[in-house]
Amino acid sequence: MARPKIPRKSTTIDMTAMCDVAFLLLSFFILTTKFKPSEAVTVTTPSSVASKVAPEKDVILISITKDGKAFISMDDESKREQILNTLNVTNKMNWSDADMQSIAKLEFFGTPLAQLKQQTAIPKDQQNDKSLPGIPVLDTLNNQMFDWMRAAASVYAGTTMNLLVKGDNDSQFPAFKNVMTAFKKNELFKFQMVTNPESVPEGTSLWNSNLRGGPKTEE
Repeated sequence: MARPKIPRKSTTIDMTAMCDVAFLLLSFFILTTKFKPSEAVTVTTPSSVASKVAPEKDVILISITKDGKAFISMDDESKREQILNTLNVTNKMNWSDADMQSIAKLEFFGTPLAQLKQQTAIPKDQQNDKSLPGIPVLDTLNNQMFDWMRAAASVYAGTTMNLLVKGDNDSQFPAFKNVMTAFKKNELFKFQMVTNPESVPEGTSLWNSNLRGGPKTEE
């Protein structure tokens, strides 16, 4: 007896629900995405093939613009307050407790010590390398980076301090040299340069070295 043939019917899938979910997800990501804010201190770092990732904790970052202006930022709020307290005492700034609280809230420091209170009066969105004079470093007789580094070395004594230097590719050499002098005078010989990573040029000695150091296959 012949087997009865079952009529074939085309399969249809209702994609309405899937499209709704896709649009909901798309709307969610669009509404919750936060764009990277523009940096207050504009620095175009030089390129390098270094692959080491910069630390993100216990960081003191020195930024040097192409105009030779120097700025300092710190990630540890408690250490930042201690450094400011040290500067207040050693440099006889006569900052009141209210002054200290206002200055400690700054995201970065970009004026001579005597003008830090004035920086707190500038709206946050207007504090940048164009509106601020920077920390004095070009004058060897008034290199205030020495004072900052002396205070930082004192506060971080016995603990880890990750000192980073982010210099513009076109920054003035005297500014960089005087920042290094401030490090040296405070016996801070270990620091890292922040650069723009790029791939190793093919055919160079480093490229060949990395190629030889790749995983070996078993014979």
